[in-house]
Amino acid sequence: MKTPQQLFDLRGRHALVTGAGSGLGRAFALQLAAAGSTVTLAGRRLQPLEDTAASIRDAGGVAHVTCLDVRESGSVDAAFAGLAAPLDILVNNAGVAADAMLLQLDEKDWDLVFDANLKGAWLVARAAARQMIEAERGGSIINIASVLGSAVQKGTGPYASAKAGLIHLTHAMALEWARYQIRVNAIAPGYYHTDMAAGYLDSASGQAMVKRIPQRRLGAPPELGGALLLLASEASSYMTGSVITVDGGLSLAVI
Repeated sequence: MKTPQQLFDLRGRHALVTGAGSGLGRAFALQLAAAGSTVTLAGRRLQPLEDTAASIRDAGGVAHVTCLDVRESGSVDAAFAGLAAPLDILVNNAGVAADAMLLQLDEKDWDLVFDANLKGAWLVARAAARQMIEAERGGSIINIASVLGSAVQKGTGPYASAKAGLIHLTHAMALEWARYQIRVNAIAPGYYHTDMAAGYLDSASGQAMVKRIPQRRLGAPPELGGALLLLASEASSYMTGSVITVDGGLSLAVI
């Protein structure tokens, strides 16, 4: 029987995190590196990725950087072709939001949200799964969903719909890829201190929402580390198709 330290040990593993230059993606990359994994940081903007990589290297970790637009299959394929080693772990974190009521929402904003949050997650997961199957080593794919994937809040129609789709896509991937020893699970965060959420959280409605969180506060990105390391490591070897909610109890209240 392995010790708890051995179960969560990621030494010798290679992880890729999309949207790793800031927010939750940056926190995920730092946490995986601290657990011993080599981490490839992927995203559209090079400088934030380099900044995250520098933080990992300063702490004694190993980090690589690749520019990647999850919405473009050619970009995804090129990034995977250039990886230093086959993947063991994928964190599908990249995403965007559009804050608008459905009657006023532009079609281009709808397409952007679905392309980044749902189509992009499929393209990257497909590339990762193909590589894992070819290497015959299995792996763990972790999709970053949201509590809004199972609840509705005004002004979040496309984002909530895309995240609901991502949760169902997680189930479909888990079912189809289990035969290859690829586990596919999701984390559904609530509201956290990130640049993407700052505009809403600073508004009157955002502050009112915070008061409805049972723990009466926003989350800090490192607080997702427990769920992340569980799903990335052997500690979850018999878990696939699961969704772990980390939201301070928000989903228990009326959003």
